Amino acid sequence: MAYFSRAFFALLCLLLLAVVTEARNIENTKNVDFVRTRGAHFVLNGSPFLFNGFNSYWLMHVAAEPTERYKVSEVFKEASAASLSVCRTWAFIDGGDTALQISPGVYDERVLQGLDFVISEARKYGIRLILSFVNNYKDFGGRSQYAQWAKNAGIQNINNEDDFYTHPVLKDYYKNHVKKIVTRVNTMTRIAYRDDSTIMAWELMNEPRCNADYSGKTVNGWVQEMASFVKSLDKKHLLEIGMEGFYGDSMPEKKQVNPGFQVGTDFISSHLVKEIDFATIHAYTDQWLSGQSDDAQATFMQRWMISHWQDSRTILKKPLILAEFGKSSKDPGYNQNARDTFMSLVYRNVYNFAKAGGTMGGSLVWQLVAQGMDNFDDGYSIILAQNPSTAGLISGQSHAMTTLAHLVNSPNLGQVHGHHPLGVGHHPLGMGHHR
Repeated sequence: MAYFSRAFFALLCLLLLAVVTEARNIENTKNVDFVRTRGAHFVLNGSPFLFNGFNSYWLMHVAAEPTERYKVSEVFKEASAASLSVCRTWAFIDGGDTALQISPGVYDERVLQGLDFVISEARKYGIRLILSFVNNYKDFGGRSQYAQWAKNAGIQNINNEDDFYTHPVLKDYYKNHVKKIVTRVNTMTRIAYRDDSTIMAWELMNEPRCNADYSGKTVNGWVQEMASFVKSLDKKHLLEIGMEGFYGDSMPEKKQVNPGFQVGTDFISSHLVKEIDFATIHAYTDQWLSGQSDDAQATFMQRWMISHWQDSRTILKKPLILAEFGKSSKDPGYNQNARDTFMSLVYRNVYNFAKAGGTMGGSLVWQLVAQGMDNFDDGYSIILAQNPSTAGLISGQSHAMTTLAHLVNSPNLGQVHGHHPLGVGHHPLGMGHHR
C-alpha cells in the first residue's frame, strides 16, 4: 500500500510538472514579442533590432513532403548557428504540380501543413520569418497564373498579367489568398498566423513589376489598396511591399540611379503609403550590369545602397532592408573569392549605414539551401557547411549587427552615430575600402 502511495504521489508530481511546463511554454509563447518599428528603426521588446538574415524561398515547397522536412530543419539549424535571425520565404505556390493554391480558393492542406511546419521550426530556432503572398514572375504561378485562372473562368477583359493590379476579379483572388494565409491556425502550434510573432512581416509580392505603366502609378494604387486590406486583417505584424528599389515618376531626377531601365514601380511613392511599415531594396548587379567589371558592379552597388538609405532616412522616415542580394556561381569567371568580396562590400555598407543613425535594419542574402538540393541551385545557392569562408563572413556580420544593436541601446549612442556611413574602422570583419 505504501509502495502504491509513493508511486501514485510520484505520478502526480510528474503530471503537475507537465502541466506547469506546458503552462510555461504557453506563457513563453505569449511573451515572445512582435518585431515593431519606431520611427526609422526596428525594435524588439523595446530595444533596437538589427539583424543579419537570408532567403530560402523553397521551405514550404520542400516541407509539403514530410520525409523532406529535415532539409528545412538543417538550414534553420545552420542559420541559427551562424546567428542569422530573419528568413524570407514564399507563402505561395499558385497552380502546377505541387500547388498550395490549386485554383482560386482551393488549397492543398498538405502544402499548408508544410508552411505550418516551417513556422513552427523557425520558432524553435529563434528565426523570424518574412512571408511573401505572391510572385511577380511565372515561377510558382505568379501574376500570370491569376490572369489565366480568370480567363479559364470566362472572365472578360483579361488581356495579360498586368491586369492583376487593376481587374476586380484578380484583386479579389489575391485578397482571398491573403485572408487564407493570415487567418490560418497553425496545426502544429495552434497559433493563428496573425497572432504568431515568429512572423516578422508580410510581403505583398515578390518584386512587383508592371510593363503596362512605367510611371509606377498602377502598382502604387494596388499597393495602397492591398496594404489597407492586409492591415484590416492583421494590425500586429509589419507589412512591406517586396520592391527592388527602382525609382519612378514621383521624383524623376532619381531615375538616373536605376540600372538603365524601368520596371513600373516607384520606390518613393509606394513606400510613403502609410500602411507600409518599412522599405526594401534588392540588388543583382551581375544581372543588371551583365558583362561589366566587378569594380563597375561594386560602384553601382555602393550608389544604389547609399541612395535608398538616404531616401529611407530623410523622405520615407522608415526602416530599410536589403532584402535580396547575391553573386551567381554561373557568372563568367566566377570564383569563391569574388562572391566573398562582393558580400563583404555589402555587409560593410549595411553595418556602417546602421551605425550612422540607424534606418538600415539588416540584409538578407539570396539564398541558403540544404545539402543534396542541387535541383534548387539557381547559381546563388549557399550551403553553409560546404562554404566555410562564406559562412565565416555571414556569421561575422550577424555578430557585428547584434553587437551594434547593443551599442545603439547604450549610453554611448552619440559616439556610435558619430561615424560617417562609409567609414570602416570599427567593423569586426576588418574590411577596407573597395578600390
